[in-house]
Amino acid sequence: MTTSMTTPFTEDEIEAARKLFEGPWDFVWASTHIDDLPPMVGQEIAFAGRSNVGKSSLINAVTRRNALARTSHTPGRTQQLNFFRQVGADERLTIVDMPGYGYAAVGRAKVAAWTNLIHNYLRGRPNLMRVYLLIDARHGLKDVDNAVLETLDKAAMSYQVVLTKGDALKKSDQQFMLEATYDEIKRRPAAFPEVLLTSSETGLGIPELRAAVGRVLAERG
Repeated sequence: MTTSMTTPFTEDEIEAARKLFEGPWDFVWASTHIDDLPPMVGQEIAFAGRSNVGKSSLINAVTRRNALARTSHTPGRTQQLNFFRQVGADERLTIVDMPGYGYAAVGRAKVAAWTNLIHNYLRGRPNLMRVYLLIDARHGLKDVDNAVLETLDKAAMSYQVVLTKGDALKKSDQQFMLEATYDEIKRRPAAFPEVLLTSSETGLGIPELRAAVGRVLAERG
């Protein structure tokens, strides 16, 4: 089954990425303001996306933890930048769970504050090596996503699109969505021109997502 529009990963890359993410992960920091970010340690990757796109579930799947990142059916539950790191490891990689953008079941002032935090973090974190922009595979890119893509492009912040909830689509629709999403982002200046299809429920595409992170870490580490 095709789970990506990417350069194929080798068995060695898949295995190295499995080892990269194995071991205990833990929550290390929460920031609600750009002046309250943790000290920079190693490299960071961030998961961004619309509210309820499945960021927390995907982080749990990638790290093999059931409740590392808190999940909720209420849009906007993640209200801060949450930082996760492997316990007792060499601290070469930190995962950041970002507040969902777009609709949130809170007041407009709080949504505006979250949006400002997201944009400031994306523009000014030197050790942030890639943002993984999560898009619901059932719906594709929306106007609110394109606004974030514009911010990433202007900030020259490298990002890769990851389709979530891929198990909800038929196989033919999975391929169509992969190709359609690729066509939309391939000319964007900061977009990494490869798209991944995942499911935190079935594990679809999770080894490939880990391997994609491993490639970035190898290139920039």
